[in-house]
Amino acid sequence: QVQLVESGGGSVQAGGSLTLSCTFSGYTYSRYYMGWFRQAPGKEREGVGVISRGGGTTYYADSVKGRFTIFRDNDANTLSLEMNSLKPEDTAMYYCAASPEGRQVRPLEPINFGFWGQGTQVTVSS
Repeated sequence: QVQLVESGGGSVQAGGSLTLSCTFSGYTYSRYYMGWFRQAPGKEREGVGVISRGGGTTYYADSVKGRFTIFRDNDANTLSLEMNSLKPEDTAMYYCAASPEGRQVRPLEPINFGFWGQGTQVTVSS
């Protein structure tokens, strides 16, 4: 069974930076597409960034392009999300997710991912 554990969340002022990490276990990490998603109170879960098995292809939500970077280390079985120039609207619970299949059409849709971590909270104050 795939297990995902996120870390690195916290509170930061607007304009600040955070890097989230996710540790993968249970199966062969390099066979999975990975993604970061977030959910704010009262809102639907949304995709933030998705990365292909080898890391060569990435997708981002328009709201984070140029500010967030998703990357992975297939030797260490880790996924990361570097977040810069954070805004109050980035406040949410952030989730790591895995899928054995990738999607080129609407790749950021949460329904594409079947394995999820418990989440880590990010709070950005103005």
